[in-house]
Amino acid sequence: MNKDQLLNRLKPTLGNPQQANALEEYFDYLITEQHRIMEQTDSITVVHRAQGAINQLRRLKLLKDEVLNGR
Repeated sequence: MNKDQLLNRLKPTLGNPQQANALEEYFDYLITEQHRIMEQTDSITVVHRAQGAINQLRRLKLLKDEVLNGR
């Protein structure tokens, strides 16, 4: 299965505004949690992991545009 086929399979979920908004709110919640983890740790390794998690969550937030607009 190629990338376009995979993205097309996500259209029903991300094309539904209620479901798409719920996912985005959940991603925002997870990003906030990762920020909290970064603020409370003394370990640079934990900071780097949280930064990576935030990066991936932000990419997931852009998935809606990629699926619906073909970007």
